Amino acid sequence: MHTCTLFGPEPAVCLMFTHTNALQNCSPTQHTMVSLRDAPLFDADFPDRASMMEVRLQAQDDEITLLKSSLADALRRIRLHDQLLPLLKQQLIEDEGGGEQEKELSWTSSVEEPIRPTTIRCLQREDFQDGSCSSEQLGSASIRTSDSNLSSRSGPLSPIQEGEKKPLWSIKMFIRGRPITMYIPSNIQNYEDLKMEPPPERLELDWVYGYRGRDCRANLYFLPTGEALFFIACVVVLYHINNRTQRHYHKHTDCVRWSVEDSLYHLHREIQSNETQDPLQPCVHIWDSTTLVTLQQIGLGSFQRGVGSVAFSFDSGAFLCVIDDSNEHMLSVWDCNKGTKHAEVKSTNEAVFAVEFNSSDSTNIITCGKSHVYFWTLSAGQFTKKQGIFGKYKKPKFMQCFVFSLTGDVLTGDSEGNILTWGKSTFQIMRQTRAHEGSVFTLCALQGGTLLSGGGKDRKIIRWSADLAPERECEIPENYGAVRTIADVDGEELLVGTTRNAILRGTFSDGFVAIVQGHVDEMWGLATHPSQNIFLTCGHDRQVCLWNTEEHMLDWCISLEDYGLCADFCPNGSVVSVGLSTGRWMVLDLLTKEVVSESIDGNEQLSVMRYSPDGSFLAVGSHDNFIYIYNVTESGRRYTRFGKCNGHSSFITHLDWAKDGKYIMSNSGDYEILYWDIVAGCKLLRNRFESKDREWASYTCVLGFHVMGVWLEGSDGTDINALCRSHSERMVAVADDFCKVHLFQYPCPKPKAPSHKYEGHGSHVTNVCFTHNDSHLLSMGGKDTCILQWKVIGGGAGDSRERLASASSASTSSPEPASS
Repeated sequence: MHTCTLFGPEPAVCLMFTHTNALQNCSPTQHTMVSLRDAPLFDADFPDRASMMEVRLQAQDDEITLLKSSLADALRRIRLHDQLLPLLKQQLIEDEGGGEQEKELSWTSSVEEPIRPTTIRCLQREDFQDGSCSSEQLGSASIRTSDSNLSSRSGPLSPIQEGEKKPLWSIKMFIRGRPITMYIPSNIQNYEDLKMEPPPERLELDWVYGYRGRDCRANLYFLPTGEALFFIACVVVLYHINNRTQRHYHKHTDCVRWSVEDSLYHLHREIQSNETQDPLQPCVHIWDSTTLVTLQQIGLGSFQRGVGSVAFSFDSGAFLCVIDDSNEHMLSVWDCNKGTKHAEVKSTNEAVFAVEFNSSDSTNIITCGKSHVYFWTLSAGQFTKKQGIFGKYKKPKFMQCFVFSLTGDVLTGDSEGNILTWGKSTFQIMRQTRAHEGSVFTLCALQGGTLLSGGGKDRKIIRWSADLAPERECEIPENYGAVRTIADVDGEELLVGTTRNAILRGTFSDGFVAIVQGHVDEMWGLATHPSQNIFLTCGHDRQVCLWNTEEHMLDWCISLEDYGLCADFCPNGSVVSVGLSTGRWMVLDLLTKEVVSESIDGNEQLSVMRYSPDGSFLAVGSHDNFIYIYNVTESGRRYTRFGKCNGHSSFITHLDWAKDGKYIMSNSGDYEILYWDIVAGCKLLRNRFESKDREWASYTCVLGFHVMGVWLEGSDGTDINALCRSHSERMVAVADDFCKVHLFQYPCPKPKAPSHKYEGHGSHVTNVCFTHNDSHLLSMGGKDTCILQWKVIGGGAGDSRERLASASSASTSSPEPASS
């Protein structure tokens, strides 16, 4: 989780790690860049046994949830059977003598694949002869739909072969062995002839909010172009600090976590994965920092697990030194022009934090890490190693960083808060200088021999003379955390990356202000304003943040006592409600940031807040299986309990209001879809067939007929975290568990619907939301603490209902397009 970069005399080229393509030649005189991925901050080993036990425990929890839902289903079906038995007897008497064939056609005919218990298995059709069964019987006899992550499986729907083809009333799909019936709206006449296409709209990455400083080092650099280079999630950001514009290098497919600085290059390392989540082979990519074009790759298939540290030689960058993430942390030197390995050796079983060529002799290499400093000499393709001797000085647990002095000595910063001076030929400590309380996280050498140090508990940045006498110091504000890394702008002005994911700009005289800010823990809550270009986020860091999509900056941020997990703006736009992890929720005034109302519903976390279209009701979905309904008055400042929706057998995950503000559609953790009549007293609508033509003000439920096609083949019911329909009702964005954002046509009611797929997040995508005018889409990562703002481009006029009706009325025999 560290970073290093190498800069040369010409700011043109960047070097990065990836896992594909052949080696290409790159001029060593170009300015190149490098960054590394997934390198652990202290140790590359993973707790495999603990991970396996966590997976097994999660699987057992899932099975318990399914058993509970199956039992609830069985009880409901028994009750329904008792209610329908007299009607069925009467029907049999009326149909007596009508022939076996007619009775057979009055029931479901289906084609079903073999059961696969951990996947969404199949779709099956249900056809009913006209007059053979009332709509009430259809609704009450159906099996409830579910909410987790549906994946439309490959099996096509098979028409009935016996007798005349009957109208298609419903589609049945299975999630983890549980059947879910979707009723087809009346305006679809020919479901089988629906043609699914990707939407004409596309997404383009517009802005990246956040910076990864909490668990990475050496991950901020200032380029001669006036741009600050940093990374978060899978995106490397080039941010012009004066023009306030961003460019993005986003060829990575997993989190960037490490960079290495040198006078020539900047490298990036990544662990790639394919659709089956199998890791690909790490390598080093060289890319141009002006054009953002990848120029060449080095070491494909040679590095184990990934690349941990890199450095370029000072002789025009002719050689590249790489330390991988294997147990032995293999150290290798490569010829950059030929792309061939020059030498290789096992370095140590301990974590390695930094590597660098000697500034005056490219045959000498220094590495540091957990309890060690090693001095390597490369001769005739062979390495010899000398260990740094601590002598009378206490050996620190971690050697965090090092730089070279003007005299060629090595200066190291350690976890004890000291700067140690090592003799360039004796490998012994010549001097110990007390610098900080806590670790020295970063050292930055300036022209003329001046040195900057930062980090530790004191949050100080200290300027040292060439003989390590302190000259100036300053302390950054506590709310930004400790100093993680320092980048020199012009010898006076500095950029400072902090452990609370902020980038500060300033000087010792004038102090520092934040130019980049972000969350510091997992995020889930996301809401966009109904009429302005602002949005709100909240998460496990107990922060509620309001962002401006036009200015690309943080408007305000407040801290809460509990985790914020969900949010929604009142339709009048003056207040926003935030649901917390303890069952408490509060309403904030956007201008004053004051709490104007708060309440508690149960003692479990809240998962969804949703205002009715006219703002007269607020629905609060909880993990206690209930939906709490409140009357809203005084422009969203007064709330009184109206009722409670009781009927789900698992926690609430998503809900939406009908356009008339009278009904709610909800999903739960056991894959249920239920409908509620709110104005009638929060009554559960048992006849779901009657809700098939209802129009919804929003569509965020991940289970429903109109979004069946968003589920990928092989999904296990937990792969889609959120979706959001655009206000134009032309497209739907999907956030999945595989770091992807998908853009589908809306509606997409058929399996294997094609979509546009976008990468950039390095963790599960927890939420997506369109801005009020559909000009942008916002996506939120979980553990990567990253918010991506996508610009919606392309598209044309047309209403989704018109498109669906025209598609269903036109019969076509052309095959459906494949998913993109």
